[in-house]
Amino acid sequence: MFEEYQQIIREFVSRRHGIYALYKGSRLYYVGLATNLSSRLKAHLGDRHRGHWDRFSIYLTVGNEHLKELESLLLRVVKPKGNEQRGKFASSENLLRQLKRRIKAHQSEKLNDLIDHHPAPLEPKVAHKPKDPHVPLSGCVRKPFKLQARLKGKTFHAKVRSDGTIRFQGKVYRSPSAAGGAASKRACNGWRFWRYERAPGDWVRLDELRK
Repeated sequence: MFEEYQQIIREFVSRRHGIYALYKGSRLYYVGLATNLSSRLKAHLGDRHRGHWDRFSIYLTVGNEHLKELESLLLRVVKPKGNEQRGKFASSENLLRQLKRRIKAHQSEKLNDLIDHHPAPLEPKVAHKPKDPHVPLSGCVRKPFKLQARLKGKTFHAKVRSDGTIRFQGKVYRSPSAAGGAASKRACNGWRFWRYERAPGDWVRLDELRK
């Protein structure tokens, strides 16, 4: 179909972003992403994948903002035979160590209950002081990055500089709260007012940097 009706297929996918899957019979062989799907599929008719697939599926996306993450997720889940690389995520965390610690703690508590062991009383918890909203960003900055905030349907944009100061509407502020106050026209906790892009498309509160 692709060899004989390239022009028709090109009308559907030309200059479109998306993810495609190559199959050999009913078995998934390869998953890939492309910003030009028609040329990528044509290339696979003559590269190292030639002869390994005889069917394909195309999944068109609106834009390509999360295209790489979608491909990585598919590769992690299905692990196609033809893909040499496995899916990678720019900002990810392996929770296996935390899971192991939680299981060990749970097993320890269960063992203490079984042998009727009475551990020493726990020390009373000390209430933590609330985090100062006027603390500068200097200790949290590795490189400049953008900030974003929304208030009453309006979006504000700012930029954190390499020294931790914040540039907003041509002026430089020493802390997130100072810049947030300038944007909101009132006193505010800038660490909760501003958001930064932790991963592509994943905007979270600036306060996450202090955890």
